[in-house]
Amino acid sequence: MDEQILANKRILVVEDEMLVVMALEDMLMDLGCSSISLAANVQQALDLIDDQTFDLATLDLNLDGRQSYAVAKALADRGVPFAFSTGYGKQGIGNGYGGRPVLDKPFSNAQLVATLTALLGRDGLQPALAGR
Repeated sequence: MDEQILANKRILVVEDEMLVVMALEDMLMDLGCSSISLAANVQQALDLIDDQTFDLATLDLNLDGRQSYAVAKALADRGVPFAFSTGYGKQGIGNGYGGRPVLDKPFSNAQLVATLTALLGRDGLQPALAGR
């Protein structure tokens, strides 16, 4: 397993739980990520997506009671591979995004690596864009 799969990658983390943010940020840094941008709500995420370019994203489905499908659409429209991060499981993903990768909270470093590797299209897997 490549422990530097995120070398020179720009990652958007959309998450409203500070403990999850801290743990995920540590994991991403350990994987070689060069830039981690954090958003705690839908508007912050949309603003970051408008202002920056990202290679990958993780997206909490529920941000302080608001679903994040607008962020998912913005990422998909820009061709940014992303995975949902949620405690609801894959069955909780709707709005046409059911085929997206899901990191079930709580997730391990190994699960994060496997998901991000798939998003990067390694091992023959290609990221699937919603709506295509």
